[in-house]
Amino acid sequence: MAAHTSPPSLPGSVASVAPDGLELAARIRRGDISAAQALHDAIGRCDAVNPQINAVINDLRVRADAQLRHAQALQGIFAGVPFLLKDLGMDLSGVPTSQGNARVAKIAAGQTDAIVRRWEQAGLVIFGKTNTPELGLKAITEPVAFGPTRNPWNLDHTPGGSSGGAAAELAAGIVPVAAAADGGGSIRIPAAYCGLFGLKPSRGRVSCAPQFDEMWEGAVSANVISRSVRDSAAMLDVLAGAEPGDPFIVRPPAGPYAQEVGQAPGHLRIALSTASPIGGAVDAAWSQAATDCALLLQSLGHSVERVDPVGDGMQLARDYLTMYFGQVAAQLQWWQQRGVPASAFETDTQALGLIGRGLAAGDYALARARWNAPMRALGSLFSRFDLYITPTCAQPPARIGQLAAPAWQQTVLRLILQFGLGGLLRRSGLVEQLAFDNLHRTPFTQLANLTGTPAMSVPWSLDAMGLPVGVQCIAAWGREDLLLRVASQLEQARPWAHWRPPVFAQ
Repeated sequence: MAAHTSPPSLPGSVASVAPDGLELAARIRRGDISAAQALHDAIGRCDAVNPQINAVINDLRVRADAQLRHAQALQGIFAGVPFLLKDLGMDLSGVPTSQGNARVAKIAAGQTDAIVRRWEQAGLVIFGKTNTPELGLKAITEPVAFGPTRNPWNLDHTPGGSSGGAAAELAAGIVPVAAAADGGGSIRIPAAYCGLFGLKPSRGRVSCAPQFDEMWEGAVSANVISRSVRDSAAMLDVLAGAEPGDPFIVRPPAGPYAQEVGQAPGHLRIALSTASPIGGAVDAAWSQAATDCALLLQSLGHSVERVDPVGDGMQLARDYLTMYFGQVAAQLQWWQQRGVPASAFETDTQALGLIGRGLAAGDYALARARWNAPMRALGSLFSRFDLYITPTCAQPPARIGQLAAPAWQQTVLRLILQFGLGGLLRRSGLVEQLAFDNLHRTPFTQLANLTGTPAMSVPWSLDAMGLPVGVQCIAAWGREDLLLRVASQLEQARPWAHWRPPVFAQ
């Protein structure tokens, strides 16, 4: 590939760079600002911009004030930094976790999840929860219960999902770093759509305790979305490590992840692919971003080679969707056992669950066993390369409502559900087609979830519509350290901390 000598111009202005989480924590420790003032300022920013973007749906400011009155709340590396949880899979005792559903939002959690406890032990002050699609099932954030979250870069467009509320509020400047989780791209897609940095850790790096041993067959990993690489690295130090009863213990890194930031990655062999693994069209801005990122890394001393997409992308998509349908069915059954009927969920969710209930156990087990194929294919790639680069997404963020099922489909689905015609639903292919249509927009991210490998999305550019474009980098299992070194190198070469969307809290 030809050397890349100078990166394209970046959007935004360098006039004002908001502090990241570590810098804000340092200012609080020095006494430049009190934790109470930092919380007050964050709440003020939320009140100013949230009516436009609808990112924060659960207000916990009273609880946050009470947290500040306890001395132990101001211990840890992020002591005093305001923080928002994703309202899915991040339970806080006594507080509902809605999962994007109005009925579930009435049920208070009975315990605090391990990751939330670790965030509190790091000194983060939780003052709210962010919007998510129902059960985290979509790459858009438009739950019927709470309404759509809007992208601060263009309010007519989605910030992605399922961590769409987290990405939107972070991009709009409410907090410096926000909780997120990723089961099929739910950290990386919103990060890319909102001009932010997002790292999905390796399977098992972050515990799912105490509710689960693994989530979605191990496809889900929790971390954060951030403006700076060092915030994500320090947050991974906070979260990494097993809890009692975890199914396996992941070997810890050689040193703190925070120390990887700024370290030279050494000479890397980089594989680049810009073709959709399921054969769909890839928007030129997203394809060019991945190419330009690889060229920049080449200019920094690394070697780059174009390759075909890893493995059989269509089979991977089918097997991912089999797991997805089955997991929806299991979640609906779980909630029904706790008094929340399937009818309390959105029509799309019920239809997905109906398909999942129709799967034979053998079909599910076979699809899960086939995850070995992309694992081996990616393992083979990493025997020759150190890094695999693709676009984060294939298409720019959809307009609000664009991916909703048409009215006629909704009518058909309701009739099928009303009369229990599950066989007809499976034969109709309506929901499968809708799911595949969504995967055509975001076909690159599921590979890292099924293989358990760490992956990140790095902000790269703005497209012709002024919407952010991101680049995905995947490394071998357990190599978050390498990703953080590469991200730091890119952050130094093409800084993004100054990016500001039109909707930004001053």
